[in-house]
Amino acid sequence: MTSPANPQLAQSEALKAAFARQREAFAQEPFPDLATRKDRLARLGDLLTSEQGRIASTIAQDFGHRARVESLMADVFSSLESVEYCVKNVRGWMKPRRRKTALTFRPGSGRLLPQPLGVVGIMAPWNYPVNLAAGPLAFALAAGNRALVRMSENTPRTTALFAELIAARFAPEEVDVFGGEADFAEEFSQLAFDHLIFTGSTNVGRKVMAAAAANLTPVTLELGGKSPVLVAPDYDVGEAAERVAWGKCYNAGQTCLAPDVAYVPRDGLTVFTDGVAAFFAQRHESGTSQSYTAMINASAAQRMAELVEDARAHGARIQEVGDRSALQREGKYPLTLVIDPAPDARICQEEIFGPLLLVRSYDALDTAMESINAGERPLGFYLFTNDSQTRDHVLRGTHAGGVTINDVLLHYAQADLPFGGVGPSGMGRYHGPEGFDTFSHLKPIFQQRGIGNWTAIKIFYPPYGKTVEKVMGFLGKD
Repeated sequence: MTSPANPQLAQSEALKAAFARQREAFAQEPFPDLATRKDRLARLGDLLTSEQGRIASTIAQDFGHRARVESLMADVFSSLESVEYCVKNVRGWMKPRRRKTALTFRPGSGRLLPQPLGVVGIMAPWNYPVNLAAGPLAFALAAGNRALVRMSENTPRTTALFAELIAARFAPEEVDVFGGEADFAEEFSQLAFDHLIFTGSTNVGRKVMAAAAANLTPVTLELGGKSPVLVAPDYDVGEAAERVAWGKCYNAGQTCLAPDVAYVPRDGLTVFTDGVAAFFAQRHESGTSQSYTAMINASAAQRMAELVEDARAHGARIQEVGDRSALQREGKYPLTLVIDPAPDARICQEEIFGPLLLVRSYDALDTAMESINAGERPLGFYLFTNDSQTRDHVLRGTHAGGVTINDVLLHYAQADLPFGGVGPSGMGRYHGPEGFDTFSHLKPIFQQRGIGNWTAIKIFYPPYGKTVEKVMGFLGKD
């Protein structure tokens, strides 16, 4: 019997037992029917709908402060959208998919059977703790899987609440939720899942992928990087500034898709920086309003200060908006513009994950594109232009996991668009039909048919004579 004096060992054994329990349950029900899948989705939807108030208030407690509206929009309603999208489409997704059959193999036929993988692991971060657990969970359940969810140690109250709400609606062999300290994440990723999805930093993503490789577990990695903004010369710079500022201030910039660096025409630089500052001052009362989110912890705020000072030392012009001392008392950090630092500054190399916006001026659009392409491929890219030729030129000449044109962040919120990174910003997709496919094995099936006992393939049985030669000639394979 496990000693209660060793909670880490107890949690480790509980995790192993939960995994074994789900494995056994899946073996007993390897292909849940439509009614079962819809029932599981309905229970997840009920959790989000009926408990939205508790979810929002609990997230706010973990952050120190987070606006109720932001938690409802980003964590509850966005997750609910995924659930409802899956309910609407799962019947069609489950159906076998016809594939063409070459003349040689007719009258046989080919199809794909979407088959549940088994037990899925979901590793959710702290910045949108419910959305990044419940969103992937919806697609995993739609595909007929069981799921273990590991949530961040930085949001312990939200983890405890989500575990409670899941346990009230799901048997542990269907869905189970774990918290645990950072080292527990490594143990979680070492389980022999049938698929593992991780959302978080690129550095941790590498470790997760290495741990999963021991079991040849396929992974979906939703990472981050420096998502750039490119304001083309034809676009209203002041309007772009307002939209970028909204996205940067949302959740105080603690978003994997937050705009990190903005490229602005040189003659519009002042208009842009003043526009971003004005948005923050007016919409957030310089950061002291109830609409502005706190940093997740003191170390995150300290990192922002260190990035700013390093950029200052590397020649950046710093434009800080808001009363720093008042904000610090509330656990918040002011929106800060970091303008044209040297390329070797830390802020130019690291994902920011906070309310700092790196701003660079450019003289030629292609020069800005070259600068964007010189960095690692980002999770998001935000292009502001009303010119179709500019749009097509930039889209074809840059890489990113996804793109929003004339706004920021919003491609993530589209249920029918797949979401994912490229290169260092991630691999794999969820959302859209691709989300269902991520958590399914599209099993290829060829079914032989014939007329009586005859099938076309029998023409090619040995011994090979003139008939085969003539057919080969007809097929162009001679």
